[in-house]
Amino acid sequence: MTLGSKLAWDDTVLPFQLDTSDIRGRVARLDNVLDGVLKQHDYPPQVEALVAEMCLLTAMIGQTIKLRWKLSLQVQSKGAVRMIATDYFAPSQEGEPAQIRAYASFDAEKLTDAAPFDQVGEGYFAIMLDQGRDMSPYQGITPLAGSSLSACAEAYFAQSEQLPTRFSLSFGKSSEPGVSEYWRAGGIMVQHMPKASPEAKRDEATGEEGLLHARDLLEGTEKEDWNRANVLLDTLDDLELIGPHVSPTDLLIRLFHEDSPRVFDTQPVRFGCTCSEERVRNSLSIYSARDIGTMTTDDGLVTADCQFCGAHYELDPATLGFEAGKDAGDDD
Repeated sequence: MTLGSKLAWDDTVLPFQLDTSDIRGRVARLDNVLDGVLKQHDYPPQVEALVAEMCLLTAMIGQTIKLRWKLSLQVQSKGAVRMIATDYFAPSQEGEPAQIRAYASFDAEKLTDAAPFDQVGEGYFAIMLDQGRDMSPYQGITPLAGSSLSACAEAYFAQSEQLPTRFSLSFGKSSEPGVSEYWRAGGIMVQHMPKASPEAKRDEATGEEGLLHARDLLEGTEKEDWNRANVLLDTLDDLELIGPHVSPTDLLIRLFHEDSPRVFDTQPVRFGCTCSEERVRNSLSIYSARDIGTMTTDDGLVTADCQFCGAHYELDPATLGFEAGKDAGDDD
């Protein structure tokens, strides 16, 4: 199968800073990454679009954090799309790519022809940070609000972190003569970094569902800088984010040349999954022999499938559970 021409900036996240405005940001391109994520599943178009949007958000947010192991984004809802989960794994060492994986759970009978975000009902948007062993995990949750997953992420940062944040994304399948359909996706994130802890008045919040909004967090010159950056983002064309002719650095110059944009090292991103037989065994180690027995198939095996990458595992039940190795009679 032939895909479109690979561009130098495909599957990368470019960090930048606007030195005159105290604003930082990220420009992301996820192309082969999305092909890797979505080819593992046969999602309907509405679900594919939501997963693509979550992957872009995950790539940009993950790159803003000093991460030792894993950042996870998750949507839980009562709508047709019940859950979307993404993981961003930090590079194992400098120069290595970060890895992204994702999957969604949905009720096909409840899907409609409406816009993708309309398939998501009442629920919450969560960001979870796991820095590995001996570190307490962090989780922040905000209600689903707005008209897109991007708006939910913006509301999360305003409400939970009190950081004014804006995302502008574009994604979809590209077709060329003689070339199989493939994904093109791009986005830009800007975030105002306060010089001191903000003191937003939550009882004066102006966002949906009574949540704080970026405009509630800034005043004076900082608010003017933020508003100007947002006006500039509103001039973005989809092809500037996903097309083959505008590089991320050229895009920043076009948008923010008056703000002295400064770029840092690009972070490559790949589709990747960390599942393994060892991890499956570890997850089953909490069960008794009797529990393992109920999981055993007629063929005498315990099976497990990775929801992210589709890997299939078949294990000997005698080697599983916290009683593995004991005589079967010890179960009582």
